[in-house]
This record gives sequence, C-alpha cells and structure tokens, in this order.
Amino acid sequence: MRRTRWIVLGGCFLAYLFDALEIVLLSLALPDIRQDMGLSATQAGLLATVTLLGIGVSSVTGGYVADNFGRKKALLASLATFGIFTAALAAVPNFAVFLLLRFLAGIGLGAVWSVVSAYVVETWPAESRGRAAAFVISAFPAGGAIAAVISGPLLPDWRLMFLLAGTAVIVPVLVILVCFKESASWAAQKAQDTTSRVSVRHVLTGPLRRSTLLATLMAALALTGYWGATTWLPTYLTDERDLPSGSVSLFVTVLNLGMFLGYNGFGMLADRAGRRRTIILTLVGVTLTLPIYALTTHQTLLLWLGPLFGAFTAFFGLFGSYLGELFPTRARATGAGFCFNVGRGISAFAPFALAGLAGSIGFSGGLMVCAAFFAVAAAVTLLLPRTDTHAAAAASETRNGAVTAQPTT
Repeated sequence: MRRTRWIVLGGCFLAYLFDALEIVLLSLALPDIRQDMGLSATQAGLLATVTLLGIGVSSVTGGYVADNFGRKKALLASLATFGIFTAALAAVPNFAVFLLLRFLAGIGLGAVWSVVSAYVVETWPAESRGRAAAFVISAFPAGGAIAAVISGPLLPDWRLMFLLAGTAVIVPVLVILVCFKESASWAAQKAQDTTSRVSVRHVLTGPLRRSTLLATLMAALALTGYWGATTWLPTYLTDERDLPSGSVSLFVTVLNLGMFLGYNGFGMLADRAGRRRTIILTLVGVTLTLPIYALTTHQTLLLWLGPLFGAFTAFFGLFGSYLGELFPTRARATGAGFCFNVGRGISAFAPFALAGLAGSIGFSGGLMVCAAFFAVAAAVTLLLPRTDTHAAAAASETRNGAVTAQPTT
C-alpha cells in the first residue's frame, strides 16, 4: 500500500499537470488565434467559456464512468478525450468547429479532477490525505508555468502547439496504463454490489442531497471569484497599474509560485487543523487580500501581494480531499465531481461578467466584487459537515458501501 500510494500521487500529479497545461495554453494562444481567424474579443472569450461548460458536463459523465466502471478506466478515458480533441485543433477549419472541439476537450478535462481526487482519497490515509490531495492539485500552477515556458518558442504557430500538447498526453496515459492498479476501495465496494449503477440521482436525493447542494454552491461561489479575478489580473496590471508586458509576466509567475507553495502549505495545515476549517481560512484570507491588491498602486507592493493572494487560493487544492470525503466510496467520483465541475461550469460566465462590470467600476472594482464571492463561499462552507476527524474518516471508509451514507459531523 505504501508503494501504491506514492505511485498514485506521482501519476495523478502528472495527469493533472497536463490538465492545467492544456487549459493555460489556450489563454496564451488567444491573441494569435484571434489574429489568424479574425475573431472578435467576444468570440475569443467564448472559446474559454465553452471549455468550462464542457467541464460542467463532465460532472455527470466523468463521475458515472469512474463509479461504475473503475477509477483507472475513467482516468485513461478522460486523458485520451482531451488529448485527442486538443491535438485535433491543429486542423480546425473554422470558429464553429473550434467551439465544438473545445467543448469536447472540456468534458475530458473536468473528468480528470474527479478521478484523481477519488484516487487520492481512497489510497492515502486520513491523517495525510489533505496534503496529498493538495499536492496533486498544485500541479495546476506548475502546469501553468510550464505552459508559459513552452508557448514562447512555439507561438505564433498555435496549431503546432496544440498538436504537440495533445499528443504529449500519451506520457501520463502510459504511466497510468502500466503502473496504476484499480482502487482497492472501489473494487471492494463494487464486489458487494455488482448490479446497481450509481448516477447523479443518487447524490441529489436522500441524505446526500443537502451536502451535495451546499458543496456545489460553495464551489460555484469560490470558483466564480477565482476565475473572475485570475482571468483579468494581467489586464488589471496593464491597464490600471501601467505595468509593461514584461513586468506583467514576472508578476504572474511570482503569483503562481505563491499558489504552488500555498496549495502544499495549507494542505499540510488541513491534516492538522481540519479540511473544512482550513478551506474557510483560505477563503477568508483571499477575501481580505484581494481588495488590498485591487486598491494598491505601488508596483513593488503589488509584486509581493501577488504571491500572498495566490497562496490563499489554496482552497482550490483543498476541495479535492474535502469533497471526496463528503461521499461514500461507491458514489465518491460522482458526488465530488458533480460539486466541483458544476461549480466550474457556473464560473464560466465570471470572466464575461467581470468584463461588463469593468466598464463602469473598473477592473479594480471588479476584483473587489470577486472578493465578495469568496466571503459568501466561506459562509456557505460553515453549513457543511466536518469530514476530517479520524473517527469520521474511519467510519466513512468502513461503511457497507450504501450510496446514502453520510459523513459524521
């Protein structure tokens, strides 16, 4: 088991690294895509939005496959899905086909989060599960940094860039195909019930419904604030704080470094202080730091506030362990994936909404609106149950697999 959990940790980190890499590459390529295809700013924004909408659809598809057919098969299928449709962008003929391919790639992207979160929760012991899940999700800022590095020599040839990014997914596919075993927890639960199928209906009815709806609301609020703020931070720094493009790149790099350290630091804290409590702490932290960041005009201070803000976005990494523990093994990928990916789907409209607000209150005012979303998300989190006491974790894992099981508060 000790060897297995480390293999799972490394393999899931690699899988989510490619997930993040693929998402960030689109944002970096958008200026060249707009120029080559003659797209308006609204059309370019739709490419990002339709990706997040596909991720929202994956809340149903990814969890269904993982809970009924196995974690390993679902992870391989999700990686292959977004790899194939990303590589296909190299030959995209028009904007309509581009939208379709991005939507289909989004379905694969969202499913990766659902499966890696379930794998970590079912492989790592409760006392170190928070830091393990946070480490896997910290692949997101790492993938963003790698995307920035590889896009430099490849752009403006965005078609070749997507072709290489899509075909490179064969690396995590081979690692998982050769090195991963099926989740023992899932296999044991499946062996007890080989006939029934788990679907979204199971987490939206009965005792699980309250936790599902509240957790989905929490994720939607937090991710709306997150995507609204992070999408327009470079524009805020350029337009309202007069930073040159070279300096903006440095600021964003430092911010991502703060994210990586925050994910792992707060992951360790979550194992000591509790998953829910640490999520609330990070949401309160980002609620307080984002308005300061939005109102600061001193560029040196902005540089150092960036990684502090980034560190408090660690709730993104903590959701993996916390949401997974809200649901029993039999419905874990379905439940956690539904909450997180529906939240991501709803947050797809945040960049458009913030752009509209910026016309009247500026991007700094829009960032303060995002801070309000974080504050409400923290309040909603207070209504959710604790899952991290050792007694609760043990009880959740040793239950008889009934889909209606609830975590002990």
